[in-house]
Amino acid sequence: MLKLSLKPGEYIDIGENVRVIFSGGSANNIHLLVDAPKEVNIARSTAGRTDASYYREKGISEDAKREIREILRREKKANIHKVSHK
Repeated sequence: MLKLSLKPGEYIDIGENVRVIFSGGSANNIHLLVDAPKEVNIARSTAGRTDASYYREKGISEDAKREIREILRREKKANIHKVSHK
């Protein structure tokens, strides 16, 4: 078993595709973010219960990604145009 001390924002990588990030805590709680592929089953124990599984959130659609890229492209072009006319 490995025992680590982490500061908020620090993380550990487990293998190539699992990252556990320490995001802070309080007196009796710590807050961890786990980024892992959907196929990795992540379970936590809660008072002896181990039936709760958590999965990575579904990403945004390809259409949404294209729309965001287009918006950013238009904004960049508009800002460049504004700067060149000052």
